Amino acid sequence: MATETLPGLEDAARALAEGTTTSRALVERSLERIEAAQPVLNAFRRVRAGAALAEADAADRRLAAGERLPLLGVPVAVKDDMDVAGEPTAFGCPGEFPPQARDAEAVRRLRAAGAVVVGKTNTCELGQWPFTEGAGFGDTRNPWAPGHTPGGSSGGSAAAVAAGLVPAALGSDGAGSVRIPAAWTHLVGIKPQRGRISTWPWAEAFHGITVNGTLARTVADAALLLDAASGAHEGDLHRPPAVEAARAAHRDPGRLRIALSLKMPFTASPKQLDPQVRSRVVALAERLAALGHDVAEADPRYGQIGLAFVPRATAGIADWLERVPDPSLLDPRTREAARMGRALGAGPLRLARRAEAALQRRVGAVFDTYDVVLAPTTATPPPRIGAMAGLSGWRTDRAMIAACPYAWPWNVLGWPGVNVPAGFAGGGLPVGAQLLGPAHSEPLLISLAAQLEADQRWFELRPDAVQGGTRP
Repeated sequence: MATETLPGLEDAARALAEGTTTSRALVERSLERIEAAQPVLNAFRRVRAGAALAEADAADRRLAAGERLPLLGVPVAVKDDMDVAGEPTAFGCPGEFPPQARDAEAVRRLRAAGAVVVGKTNTCELGQWPFTEGAGFGDTRNPWAPGHTPGGSSGGSAAAVAAGLVPAALGSDGAGSVRIPAAWTHLVGIKPQRGRISTWPWAEAFHGITVNGTLARTVADAALLLDAASGAHEGDLHRPPAVEAARAAHRDPGRLRIALSLKMPFTASPKQLDPQVRSRVVALAERLAALGHDVAEADPRYGQIGLAFVPRATAGIADWLERVPDPSLLDPRTREAARMGRALGAGPLRLARRAEAALQRRVGAVFDTYDVVLAPTTATPPPRIGAMAGLSGWRTDRAMIAACPYAWPWNVLGWPGVNVPAGFAGGGLPVGAQLLGPAHSEPLLISLAAQLEADQRWFELRPDAVQGGTRP
């Protein structure tokens, strides 16, 4: 790819404020890179080329007039489960969707911070799976290894950031859908506290298990985007107290007690931690100990937490089907999950919600002794494209749980987690580890992630699948 790489989010915002570049130059570069990469990676469902250039010109006029905002003129992308005025929101589904009349609250806040939304990134149907493939848009591929998935469901956002098509992007995380693709594309992925970034026009998404989050190559960039997108709509059900994520990225975390947890939450299907993933996560634990933290093996008591997840997830899919113009075009697995959600009904959903406080006490007891839990983000490196295509719903669930058994409990709890790159498995496939904390602990997790980043310098590595770069 001949086009010059884009600076990171912080660097781009600084260069724009100092007048050493223009928004139009950055947006043109982003659009050129998207166009060149799209045949290979297929990261975008919609590209707003004309609108983005017009918004860039407007940003340049505002900058020239002396206006300053955190992201004024910086190009970013958002996942295609978020409404952007004038664009359809297909959420990975096939069919013709109408354009939306107004921005989702998270998108509105990005615009209020000055960002230019260059496009909407691909996601699997209704965000259900840890891969980004579907009849509505094709296969989204991993910039590090195009024969493999970038993960899901925020796979388009992850691929776009990892390949340098945009400096950072929003995704959403209902069972690891920010953290998993971040792990599999060598990125930082922040799943914030429930409600930190509004999910409006949904008062809560998927009955509280899904939150919006950020993907970037550095902790500081992911934190800056988190601050820009954060805040509640008046209709939101969850309104956590404000945090200053960007400041936390430049603050020492102090000496922490860290629990290394390799235990998988109970599920009824078989699963096993890949030895290469295990070794990379243990190596990170050793680095944290070398940095002065107290690290010991300990596991949260998850219990039967899955019983509080399935009713909410399947009910959320059933809810979303009401927005799909032609459900007959959907993957049979999607229709099957919606039927399960409707069949379970209101009773199990109410019980799942009632169980949350007890689960928070049970799992949260680990934080009586430790400040942070370090765990694998996934159990395996990224699978090959098509590995789960054409499977039955039951077999897909088994394959999904085998690959990704670690992330989803934190969605039930509503608490924050941050994926950090953990290195590479065989074939140069990225893997990650997640830093997990109790309610409202984003600043602590971000500070720790930034300290680890300064030690590991993972941002210096770039994929060369679609661009000249350095490989491990």
